[in-house]
Amino acid sequence: MGGTPTELRRIWDEARRPALSPGSTARRWRSGVYDLRHACLSTWLNAGVSPKQVAEWAGNSVEVLLRTYAKCLVGQDEVSMRRISETLG
Repeated sequence: MGGTPTELRRIWDEARRPALSPGSTARRWRSGVYDLRHACLSTWLNAGVSPKQVAEWAGNSVEVLLRTYAKCLVGQDEVSMRRISETLG
């Protein structure tokens, strides 16, 4: 998940050219790299990957990760309660 913003922009531009129609490569797709990053990190967190691991993969601190993505965590109550019950026996 590394790379400078300039490197990521270049890679994104190269990837989208053959994949999208000329009209779809308009400016509105420019934020795509960051949209994809947010979708990826949110998916990992909702899949139950620990915030510590996601933060490491993303190159963020856990504090920054949770400040940004805690609102994306949904539907974890039942899974969390089951894990607690299993741990307590």
